[in-house]
Formats: sequence, structure tokens, C-alpha cells
Amino acid sequence: MFDPVIAPSGTLLGLLQRGRGDGTLHALTAPRAEALAALNHCVLSDPRHDWQVENRSLYYARLYLDLSGELDEIERHLFDVEDVLDDCESRTGLGLAVLGHLASYGRQDALELLRKYAASGANWAWALDELALRDDDAGLRALAAPVLARFPADAEGEAALAATVRDAFEPRPWRLWADDPRESIGTRVRAAQEQGSFDRWQRQMRPAGPRPGWSVQAVFEWAQQGIERGAALHVPAARCLSAVAGPEDRPEIVEAARGGDDGARCTALRYLADSNDPDALDLIEGAAATGSPAAAEAAVEAFERMRSVAAVDRARNWAHRPDALGAAAGRMLACRGGTQDSELVLGALREAVRGEGPDAPTLWTLVDGAGRLGIICAAPVLRHVYRETASSHLRGRAARALAATDPSFPAGFAVECLWDCEESTREVAARHAETGDARVVDQLRRLAADPAEEAEVQTAVRSRIGPDMPAV
Repeated sequence: MFDPVIAPSGTLLGLLQRGRGDGTLHALTAPRAEALAALNHCVLSDPRHDWQVENRSLYYARLYLDLSGELDEIERHLFDVEDVLDDCESRTGLGLAVLGHLASYGRQDALELLRKYAASGANWAWALDELALRDDDAGLRALAAPVLARFPADAEGEAALAATVRDAFEPRPWRLWADDPRESIGTRVRAAQEQGSFDRWQRQMRPAGPRPGWSVQAVFEWAQQGIERGAALHVPAARCLSAVAGPEDRPEIVEAARGGDDGARCTALRYLADSNDPDALDLIEGAAATGSPAAAEAAVEAFERMRSVAAVDRARNWAHRPDALGAAAGRMLACRGGTQDSELVLGALREAVRGEGPDAPTLWTLVDGAGRLGIICAAPVLRHVYRETASSHLRGRAARALAATDPSFPAGFAVECLWDCEESTREVAARHAETGDARVVDQLRRLAADPAEEAEVQTAVRSRIGPDMPAV
């Protein structure tokens, strides 16, 4: 999947793509046709950089309800000829999830569209999962025949069916179908369930990887074999070392961390860092400076896991380095530094935004650190990250940091956060948004009454509008 093209943050499309609360507020005041066009664009061309983590479906579904939006564009997208050529979940997943939420809100057209796609679409398993949560037993039973028809009644088809039943995210339809009196339905599903259970048992009986009695050198060799196959195994290998290595093995491990092959060096660095070995920090610095890219990356990762006072002190010395280890030092201080490290964390935050932009992965930790340390001077940078990032998760972290650093947050960004796509961001807003704005009061009441809203958000809302809070 290609990275999505995100429109500027000041446009209606850009706001909706980011899932910002201002996107909903602007859409409700824009011409309906323009708002629906932007909404459909977002649903049909998933704007998320990480579609498996970021939330958008409930956000878009609520806007479809508010705009009384038709589902014709979603239907055309689902049943386009491309559905046969491209069966990637990310092409249709967002649209199916939006339909699922709309079905929960009572949109019968959404429910019928899900049923139709589950019967004939390429991403039928996702549609079936949505229906498993929302459809009645009769609707699910009607899908048994078209779904099972996808699996030929031969050895290969039965194996594929068993794997599908075993890995089903929502088991409810398969349990219903297992009780079907028809041999072509019930008997096949029950056999697939039994085969899936047998497959799991077999995997448990044939574990791969290290065995008891391995030596330190055997663990290193296993890690190197993984690198040669393109699989990084130094993390589990380091855990193996914890089980097999004794004090007498330390010289061998230190020597591997100083100059072994990539598998041994990465494993040894991780092991020594996790055990707070007195030489770990010097070895990490050496690997970051002279090691291969794999060893340097493993060294940085190992350093960031360290919790010792010595590691934090070293981070203060390394924070000015213009390399990956310097960036890791800034993140460590953001997580474990004290107020005396505020300037270093603020400098790392500014440098990351200046050098890598508002979507830099390193910002997640630095933004959290700015909030944790209460760095008031970081508020302008945090507001920039909040407005510009395409990641709804990073925006939520920026909102939490602003709540701790920016006195204008309750009357500013907190208001729009009540409509944000991420429930954790809505929770922050529910706790901080000033209720002098009539929109805030109305939205708090809507969130409290919405059965699709997350429990944490509703708990935060009720803390503001309970019987002892007559002002709201």
C-alpha cells in the first residue's frame, strides 16, 4: 500500500483525513455536497499511515449520520472490478468498518450492503466480522452457503476452510453454521473446527528455536542464521542467553558485543544492556560509532531499554550527539529524566520537528516527555505537531501534552478534541474542555448517550455532567 497523500491541514479534506474534531465541525457548516465529497474521498482512499492502529471508522460513520449521507459511493468502491484484482484488506477495510458502525446506529442500508459484500466480495472475512457483531442469527445463517462455496470440496479447499475457521477473528458465524443440519454446511464446519484444533496442537508439539542445554555459542549461531534468512532474532536470542549464560561466559559475551558478527553482536549488546552490565554503555557507544547498520540499530534499541541511573547520566552526555544515539538519548531523558533535563528534551523536540517534520517517529516519546516534565515553553511546538501531523495517535499525545503545558488548551484545542477520531483524545477533551461553549455541553451529552462510545470516554464525561455538576 502506498503512503496516502494528505491534503494541507487548513482544508476540509485535510482535516477529515487527519480525523481532527475540526473536520467534523467544518463539514457540518460547509455545503453538504462538498462535505460528502470530502468524506467519501477519505473512506474510499484510506488516509491513515498505519491503518491497523489508527481509528477513523466511528469518526466517519458519525459524520455520515450527521450529514444523512448516502452509501452509493461506498457501494461502487466495494464492488468495483478492482475488488477482484486487489484483495488487500486495506483497500476496503475502512469502508466495511464504517458500514459496521452505521449498521449499529440502525442504518439498514449499511447492514444490507455488508451482507451483500460478505456473500460476494474479496474481503468477505472482514465484512463477516462486522456482521458477527451486528447482524441477527437469521442474517448470518443465510450467508453460510455463499461463504462455504468459496472453498472447494477437495483436500486443498478443506485445508483452507480449516485455516479460515481456526483464524477467524469473530467465531460467532462459524458456531452458528456448525449447528446447521445440512451436511454441506454443518458437517463441513464441524470438521474444519476439529482440524483447526488439531493444527494448533501440532504447532505446540513442534516448537521451533532454542532447546534446553544450548551453549552461548549455539545461541549466537542461531541469531546469525536468522540474519542470513532475513529475520532479526537477536531479541529472543538475548532472552535465551539469560537462561543459558553463567558468570563464566561473560568474557565471551563481551567480546561478541565488541566485534562479533552481526547476530552475535546484536544479541550480546541486548543481553548486556538488559542485565545492566558495567561495560554495556561503552560497548553500545562503540557499536553505534563503528558497527554495521544492524549492530548500530540494535545498540540504540538496547540503550533505550536501559533503566539505570548510569544510563540516564550517559544520556545527558549523549543528548547533543547529531546521530541516532543522540536522538535515543533525548528520548530516554523524555521518559526517565528529571526537570533538570527539560532544556535537553525541548531541544530534542525542536530538532526533531525541524529536521524530520511533524510525523517523525521519534516525536511520540518526545511529545510525551514534554507533557510529563511540564515544559511550558514546548507549547508552541506541541501546537504545531497537533495541527500538522497526519497521525491521529501522535495528535492525541500532543493533546495530552498540551493539557499539561498550555493554559489555553481547555478553551482551544480541547473543544475540537471532543469530536476527534481517537477515543483517548476524546477522553482528554472530556476532562479538560471548558463548558462555557454551548457546543461542548451538547457534545458531552451526546457522547454520554452514544452506545458506540468507549467506556473510558463516557466515564470522563460523567465526571463533568454528573448530578453534582449543575453548571453543565
